This record gives sequence, structure tokens and C-alpha cells, in this order.
Amino acid sequence: MLAGRYIELYTLDDYRHWEDNWELIYGSPYAMAPSPLVTHQNISMKIARQLSEKLDSCPKCQALFEIDWEISSDTVVKPDMLVICYEPNEKITRKPEIIFEIASKSTVKKDETLKYELYQQEGVEFYIIVYPEKKVAKVYQLKEGRYLKVQDFSDELYKFELEKCKIDFDFSKIWREK
Repeated sequence: MLAGRYIELYTLDDYRHWEDNWELIYGSPYAMAPSPLVTHQNISMKIARQLSEKLDSCPKCQALFEIDWEISSDTVVKPDMLVICYEPNEKITRKPEIIFEIASKSTVKKDETLKYELYQQEGVEFYIIVYPEKKVAKVYQLKEGRYLKVQDFSDELYKFELEKCKIDFDFSKIWREK
């Protein structure tokens, strides 16, 4: 008789040999959804374009999308969008300043709980969860080690004030125009 429930845990070395899209969080594998749907892609591209344009005047920071962030030997995530304010090696191993996750039916629970707690613990200054169906983005800012909700944004501007630059982000520009 087994003393407890057996849970298989994996490492960064295991992760590097996997095929397809996965994330590894505290040793547990999470299959990524197949390629994002059109709405997700449109929003992602609009976020990326706006961040890229805004960061042209800030040589210290850059926006990246769907890139592995290797947090530890048992945790690797692939945020939809992130902003870093340092010169990376070929891999992202230090915390980003801003992370955007675009919620879908298959990811919303993980985005709102597991990733929320992980990003908070790792000290990511801003975490934004985008809800395409509601056309709302919830912005959280790290204050004294805890995320506090800044506001829900639909068509407002928000100034992300980072140590090395400021980004005037227009949330109205990420929704598909009819």
C-alpha cells in the first residue's frame, strides 16, 4: 500500500527535451493549448505593437512575446507578452517588469491563481490579465510584495512607470475594431 499519492515532478533539463508547447511550474507539467485562436492572436499582436512602439524611445527595455522565462530548475513559463528592462542572454532567466496573459477558457484558472501567485512571488512589478470576451484588462501592481489591483481597463490610458522608462499604454487599441 502506498503511503500517499505519487506525484511525478520534472526539472528544467526534462523540459528541454519535451516536444510541443509546455510550461513547468514547481515541477508539474502543464500542456499549453494549441495555437491561439484568431481573437487571441489579434490582441497579442496589438499589445506587442503598442509596447514595441512605446519602447522605441527607451533603449533599456524591450517587449518580447511567447518566450520561455526560466525561473528555476523546476519552473518555466511562457507568458503571452512581457517587458524586460535589462539586456538578456539568449534566455530569459531574470524577472520581467511587466507580464500580459490573455485569458481563455482553457487558461483562465491558471492565469488567475497559479500564475498570479507565481508572478507575485517572483516580484514581477505589473501583471495584466486580458479578458477578450469582456474587452477588459485587469492590471495588478506589486506593492510591498503583494499584488494590488490598479483598475479594470477597457478604453482608458494607463502609464506604466518602470524604473528605467515609462509606457503610456492605450487599452482601447487592443480590441478588434469593427
